[in-house]
Amino acid sequence: MRPLGVVGLLLILCGAVVLVLRGVSYTKDRQTVQVGPIGLTAEQKGFVPPVVGFAAVIVGGVLLFTSRQRR
Repeated sequence: MRPLGVVGLLLILCGAVVLVLRGVSYTKDRQTVQVGPIGLTAEQKGFVPPVVGFAAVIVGGVLLFTSRQRR
């Protein structure tokens, strides 16, 4: 399989996972401060909406289709 086809397949799989889970949340930034016995942690969370998953499936399909047409 051509590299463009592999990228397309990966985009389709990742996009499908995002769609099935109805979005994916992740931790962007984590800051930890330790002062003596007291510790403080701050996290920034991000979210990948299902629309991004849908777009990834569409773009992956286009890449997979174009990689097969070049044979």
